[in-house]
Amino acid sequence: LEGPQCAGVGLVPSGLSAISTALLSVLKAGDHVLVCDNVYRPTRNFCNGLLTRYGVETTYFDPLIGADIASLFRPNTRAVMVEAPGSQSFEMPDVPAIAAIAHARGALVIDDNTWATPLYRRALEQGVDISIQAATKYIGGHSDIMFGTISANATAWPALAETIRLLGVCAGPDDVFLALRGLRTLAVRLAHHQQSAIDMAQWLAARSEVARVLHPALAGDPGHAIWKRDFTGASGLFSIVLKPAPQAAVDALLDTVKLFGMGYS
Repeated sequence: LEGPQCAGVGLVPSGLSAISTALLSVLKAGDHVLVCDNVYRPTRNFCNGLLTRYGVETTYFDPLIGADIASLFRPNTRAVMVEAPGSQSFEMPDVPAIAAIAHARGALVIDDNTWATPLYRRALEQGVDISIQAATKYIGGHSDIMFGTISANATAWPALAETIRLLGVCAGPDDVFLALRGLRTLAVRLAHHQQSAIDMAQWLAARSEVARVLHPALAGDPGHAIWKRDFTGASGLFSIVLKPAPQAAVDALLDTVKLFGMGYS
């Protein structure tokens, strides 16, 4: 899925395992890593927890920083972690610009590409060295597996392959079988996810209770130009900002939904 730049793929038990294994493959004690401030929350927890204990320092940066990220590099900066778009707030970083700066300073770029999947965005073709997937979501597609993938180019693959072997992380054969099943319908499912989400986003944008819809595929979104440049589609995940309301009203809304419930996998 990641195209000709992909030198190898690691299959791991979850999306978080993909994130942690990728970071551990490029970082060591005394290193510095730059992480997008809107990154998936468990990624932040891993950086603030285990990486801190192992002597790796993390600096979080504005996802809209672009090439100005050059000012944050230190002599010991070894990697940049990005997510496009970012979790929950959906800012769209300029990944090619960030990657160009990182490579000029000898750092690798790790990208969480779960939202678009490689079907709608070839991250390795945009300067990313390691692209990760929480394949539990769209690649699995049926809410019955936990799964993660780590795709790397020729620069990053040797260290990543060694880290996978030394840590002993692997996906079970039954989960691999179910992920292959999911891949067969990925294109059909994502096309429907995309259209359904855009329809819902446009409906929500017209609601008086909604202050803002956060969806980069919408023409009015601040990240739309980058989305149109770097992506060939969008998935089903987006956010909304509600206008201020009493907590009781918010609770009533969440307690009475019928077509979906609160939860995560």
